[in-house]
Amino acid sequence: MTTGLDFTLLHTDGAARRGRLDTAHGAIDTPAFMPVGTAATVKAMTPDAVRATGAQIVLGNTYHLMLRPGAERVARLGGLHRFMDWPGPILTDSGGFQVMSLAELRKITEAGVRFRSHVDGSYHDLSPERAMEIQDLLDSTITMVLDECTPFPATEKQAAESMRLSMRWAARCREAFRDRPGYGLFGIVQGGVYDDLRAESVDALANIGFDGYAIGGLAVGEGQETMFRVLEATTPRLPADRPRYLMGVGKPADIVGAVLRGVDMFDCVLPTRSGRTGQAFTRRGQVNLRNARHRDDPRPLDADCACPTCRVHSRAYLHHLVQAKEVLGLTLLTWHNLHYYQDLMAGLRDAISAGAAADFAAAFAAGQSQGDIEEL
Repeated sequence: MTTGLDFTLLHTDGAARRGRLDTAHGAIDTPAFMPVGTAATVKAMTPDAVRATGAQIVLGNTYHLMLRPGAERVARLGGLHRFMDWPGPILTDSGGFQVMSLAELRKITEAGVRFRSHVDGSYHDLSPERAMEIQDLLDSTITMVLDECTPFPATEKQAAESMRLSMRWAARCREAFRDRPGYGLFGIVQGGVYDDLRAESVDALANIGFDGYAIGGLAVGEGQETMFRVLEATTPRLPADRPRYLMGVGKPADIVGAVLRGVDMFDCVLPTRSGRTGQAFTRRGQVNLRNARHRDDPRPLDADCACPTCRVHSRAYLHHLVQAKEVLGLTLLTWHNLHYYQDLMAGLRDAISAGAAADFAAAFAAGQSQGDIEEL
């Protein structure tokens, strides 16, 4: 059993949990949302701006960083924290998802994955041991095991074979991981939409022993109802004294529902990607700044938001920036979206502490159902 990270469960409200994860690079209050910094940057944002949103931890991507600029180069330059000016915690995913989705050619064997880079066509081998080495070179605070990303849909037989390969890889990752205080390794639960396979995966990972447990293979097209059902079957089996991370999720409603089902950590490209396409998240739902109805609108995006975008700029100005394809528009909308997500997490933490998680979720849903006010 690893002991690198210290997780303290502070409050529970039903299945919802509020906690604190102490790491070598600072503390993380949970439930937490991690902005995605794929290539050592959160797109359209400076590190100071990301910090100003309230984010305590960001995510980096092993696949992209190993290809460019290279893990060894990052290590020579002082590690990822120094390289990207983020002294706080960094979680790096193992690269498995990107290998499956981006690599031009790939071959999966018991040894690992051999793939051809989408950047320059060069061939690379990514084994469990190499995934641990790369993340160590990057100086990742939280390292993820290498797993095979089970496709969706998959038959039970396909999901079982994929999950069991991932469990064998997880054991090799644990063996190769270099333990040190304040650093941790997370296992990843797989098994598709099959409850018995998820249970088998949880048991296998718990027997190996990890600092935290991620739930992978969801938000891949199965729908929210199925995702919540899988979470309800999975999270109660996970060790209560370790953080739980739902990978790649997601929409605000998905996050609220997952927190109510016992999840502690989230990441998703949605707030940043949406900001770069003129979409904003608000307490009354999503707003499309490309719509012409915003061109004379003097109101802020969200009257209850304290981010710089909402404090200073009108919807009319944001609409103008989006239509004119000005870079500032991407930054302002991304900043707002990340701030909104951090506000959502802070609200969930406060509600759990007060024993009011269900009330918070009901108020959230009511606000979202109102829709954006069109009349001035």
